[in-house]
Order: sequence, then structure tokens, then C-alpha cells
Amino acid sequence: MKYFIMLTIVFLSSCTGVPKGIKPIDNFNLDRYLGDWYEIARLDHSFERGLTKVTANYSLNADGSVKVINKGFSTEKNRWKEATGKAYFVQEENMGYLKVSFFGPFYGSYIIFKLDEDYQYAFVTSHNRDFLWLLSRSPAVNDSVKKEFIKTVTDLDFNVDDIIFVEQ
Repeated sequence: MKYFIMLTIVFLSSCTGVPKGIKPIDNFNLDRYLGDWYEIARLDHSFERGLTKVTANYSLNADGSVKVINKGFSTEKNRWKEATGKAYFVQEENMGYLKVSFFGPFYGSYIIFKLDEDYQYAFVTSHNRDFLWLLSRSPAVNDSVKKEFIKTVTDLDFNVDDIIFVEQ
């Protein structure tokens, strides 16, 4: 039993870590980040597989945590899919490093490692390089942002061959 508890603690804490070589942004302003974001690109994963028109909305909860609503359209099932979660800062509130949960006590890292100075697009990952998103305030970005995204994540050893550009 003692080993199970230790393994559980290690597992849960490892899901809120930062991948080697990735640094969360400094001078983060949550108020400017709140609102609607469109998913432009991602690494495929089971909970968004097959979804188009994917968006994320961030707002403040009464307790100071961040309410997260992710929404996407399943063309296969011809219906919208929505998940609501909660996020908290892991360290300082001026750092783009939060933990988010959609499933009770289980949290994963939400690491903003690149953010446009006008908060118009963001590069986000999790505790490992298996999760990656390019988010934008608008449903489309210009080619220079896409090129910057691909170059940046290539340099950071993400698997760029598996990146999906999301139909908005």
C-alpha cells in the first residue's frame, strides 16, 4: 500500500511538471488571457480526436481559479462535445504555468511557452511533449505565425509530423 501511495504521488506530480528545455512565459497577465481562443493546431490525442471548430474559453471563478470550457464539433457524431475544467497557478501568478483538471483530482500542466505581446496567439504544452496547441484569438492566423510555430516546436523536439491544423 505504501508503494501505491508513493507511485500515485509521483504520477500526479509528474503530470504538473514542465518538460526539460521548455520555459513558461514570464510577465503573464491572466486578465488579458481570459476570453475566447480558437485552436489552430494541435498534436492529436484521444479527448479531441476527430473534433473541428475547437475553442477554449477562460473565465474567472468566484474562488479565483480559472474556469475552462473546451468545445469542439464531432463530424463523425454530428454533435458538439464540451468539457468544463478548472485551472490554478502552479507557481507565481505572473508565470504562464497553470495546472488544469477536467477529471476530479487529476491535474495536468498548462504551460504557455510563447505568447504574442498583444495576446493574439499562444503556444501551449503540458507536462510532456505529447500535448501541444497553437491557440489564437481569431479562427485563422497568417502563415508567418504558423511558420513560427512549426520552427519553434521543431527546435523544442516536438513531433511535428503529427501536428493537425484544425478546421475552423
